[in-house]
Amino acid sequence: MVLNGKTFFGFGTFACLGAVCCWSCGPVFIRLLSVYVDVYTQNFFRYAMACAFWLPFLFFYCRKNKPGKVIWVKSFWPGVINVASQFLWAYSLYYIDPGFTVLLSKSSLLWVAGFSLILFADERVLLKNIKFWAGFVLSVAGVIGVMMFKDGFGSERTLTGVLLVLAFSFVWGVYTIAIKICFKDIDVRAGFSVISIYTVVGLGVLALLFGKPSQAFSMGLKPWVYIIVSGVLSIAFGHTLFYTSIKRIGATIPSLILLVTPFTTLLVSNLVIGESLNALQWVFGVVLTAGCGLAIWSQSLVVK
Repeated sequence: MVLNGKTFFGFGTFACLGAVCCWSCGPVFIRLLSVYVDVYTQNFFRYAMACAFWLPFLFFYCRKNKPGKVIWVKSFWPGVINVASQFLWAYSLYYIDPGFTVLLSKSSLLWVAGFSLILFADERVLLKNIKFWAGFVLSVAGVIGVMMFKDGFGSERTLTGVLLVLAFSFVWGVYTIAIKICFKDIDVRAGFSVISIYTVVGLGVLALLFGKPSQAFSMGLKPWVYIIVSGVLSIAFGHTLFYTSIKRIGATIPSLILLVTPFTTLLVSNLVIGESLNALQWVFGVVLTAGCGLAIWSQSLVVK
């Protein structure tokens, strides 16, 4: 229950910090599962766990609020887009390490900013804001530096992973804008529950066509623990905590807090699989993070 402004703010911040924790572990789980199953199979089962987790809530929500077809219609295109984004995201982690992947994925903020400038008239004032452009330039420089100074950047494996995560960043930018437009007046838990249903159906079709779902039934207990925990923690909780924080305290503070995710992911990845960045990647990673933060901050100052 919200009693005052301070409590209201605190709950939103707590939800965002929870999203950071959930999303910091997800890429590492995907990388661990890559040893046992193909990307199509693990994507399907992980999202199926998230979907199963939120289905009871969706059932009671629909009984109480009777949204009719609205929630299903508004969630359709975000669901379709999410199928593409989840495939690209998970597939990139079959080629490159989690911390590096998450750091590069922050380039999605550039796409979100670009789409927002095109679609939302009230945000076009940013075109005249020097802080926004400074943040944009720093972000681009950071992305280029993080990529170029990666050890073995020219290898086919690394280049494939980089292209996949950059493609994910573009699709995630589209997904973010779609959520902003479609879920304006819809409970985020209910909306994500419906999106997860659409996503599971799409990923299930991909798994049947291109994957080997039967692998999942012979891979042992440990991988199943990875699937269940990552599905519930990283997908079911991570998404809804983030959307809840946006509803509570707006988009700026959660977006700024999430900029620490590459470094928390790298910490987890270092402990689990021994991933590390070289000195120049650290420098450009900080530049990328600072640039994204400056762009977000300038947006909060200009766009009302």
